[in-house]
Amino acid sequence: MYIFKAAVVGAGAMGGGIAQVITYSGLPVIVKDIDEKQLKAAEEHIRSIYQRRVDKGKMSPTTMEEKLGLVEYTLTYDGFDDVDIVIEAVPENMDIKKKVFAELDEVCHPDCIFASNTSALSITEMASATKRPHKVIGMHFFNPAHVMKLVEVIPGAQTSQETIDDVVMFAESLRKIPVVVKECPGFLVNRLLMPYLNEAVMCLQEGAATASEIDKAMGREGFGWPMGPFTLMDMLGIDVCYHVGKYLASQYGDRLEAAVLFEELYKAGRYGEKTGAGFYDYPGTGESEEVQAIIKRLQEEGKVRTGTEFSVDRLIMPMLNEAALCVAENIANVNDIDMACIAGLGMQVRKGDELVRMGPLEYADEVGLDVVLQKLEELESKYGHRFHPADILREKVKRGELGKKTGVGFKEYTI
Repeated sequence: MYIFKAAVVGAGAMGGGIAQVITYSGLPVIVKDIDEKQLKAAEEHIRSIYQRRVDKGKMSPTTMEEKLGLVEYTLTYDGFDDVDIVIEAVPENMDIKKKVFAELDEVCHPDCIFASNTSALSITEMASATKRPHKVIGMHFFNPAHVMKLVEVIPGAQTSQETIDDVVMFAESLRKIPVVVKECPGFLVNRLLMPYLNEAVMCLQEGAATASEIDKAMGREGFGWPMGPFTLMDMLGIDVCYHVGKYLASQYGDRLEAAVLFEELYKAGRYGEKTGAGFYDYPGTGESEEVQAIIKRLQEEGKVRTGTEFSVDRLIMPMLNEAALCVAENIANVNDIDMACIAGLGMQVRKGDELVRMGPLEYADEVGLDVVLQKLEELESKYGHRFHPADILREKVKRGELGKKTGVGFKEYTI
């Protein structure tokens, strides 16, 4: 099915960004919200993205106005009767999402696709609120939507192959890289990212290192990431990280046990850059005295461990382990897992003076799967079950599939 017109429900930062991406491809889009102020904010956000292109000489003012003219803003479902796809971008609350899908079911034509921009919640459960579960799918964009190339495409239990194909083609028409992911809590990228971020917070709350020390070790001059984990979480939103982390912990148990400090910052309203305070204070530099005081209190109350050590491996190994589990569970194929982390997270690794784009599975092959297994076993003995190695790692090591040094690991290599 060709998509001639789209709609976005939810005019927050992601909703506005997705709408801009759609107009950039030349398609008209309706943006709906229940808050007039939110619609105005989305309109300003979309205009600012285009204005930056004009300021850089990448677009003429005339073209910008043409693109802006493709957006219709509304507080009602008027005009939804002829849209071909609706992307839901409302808050990460299942009840709200199901309510929106039920409302859409009443106003959209029967062939309209319902896509959710959820970062972790069940597509199958959302689909149960409609009479068209075969037309419901996940379409998870990454923030900022106009910059990040990856789109996770997540079929629910009853999503038809036609719907999957249509959404993959639609994502490609938006100049995005679609990766089809088997439905599971957190899908692919957030499932891999959260163990890394969570372990960084564990190190911080235990006094193993400061936020700036960890950011420096993991950033461009250290491991190679575009930014350190605390800078990233402050950008993403501590509230978002908290909710995703809490949900994943409820689904995966001890392996993704959420760090206590997440909840403390959430309760304190320290949501990151958008509130002027997260792990860091904004504007400002260095460590936050308020966060340091919270950590000290948690330690004194015995709610967190003390005397632990920070290492790059402590953050990276859980991510590699989760990627291995995703291979074992057929969440996505090996190449797509690596591509998703490169396109969705900007993952790169420092090799001498060079920064090399590399996903977690290739990096595991680079290190050596026997070495990864050994590091995980050592970390498990120190810090517990969340480092327990995936069975697939043990199996590959037993078979001598150790990575690049043997020519085969998760991928194959010429030696």
